[in-house]
Amino acid sequence: MKTKLLMLIAVLTVSLAMQAEKFPQIKFEQTTIDLGTFSLDEPVRKCTFKFTNVGKGKLVINAVRTSCGCTVADYPKDFISPGASGEITVTYDGSNKMPGRFKKSVQIFSNCKEDMTRIFIQGEMTDVPVSKKSKK
Repeated sequence: MKTKLLMLIAVLTVSLAMQAEKFPQIKFEQTTIDLGTFSLDEPVRKCTFKFTNVGKGKLVINAVRTSCGCTVADYPKDFISPGASGEITVTYDGSNKMPGRFKKSVQIFSNCKEDMTRIFIQGEMTDVPVSKKSKK
């Protein structure tokens, strides 16, 4: 009886270990993108985060949340096969925001073993140039 119980525990342990290896894993080329310095008269900036599923299971991005309403992210809704790549496009809109440095986060929720990953955008928005102000 003990032998059968030990065998059952061993089989369950091995099967759980094998399932753990089948997780997808998201790997970004960059986790922070600097949008540089731009002026308030052109407050919208876009950037693209490229990633690869370096795991052994199909990657599904369940949700993406941004740290504020001035940032929007577009992400793939279909699964990403092992070895395949994808992109998350992030748009920052500084309209009606105060000039200055900023850093915004984007949380990616997926079916990876670590179910949440963060990426960041940063930059500096300056006041409208004097030459543009005088034309108004």
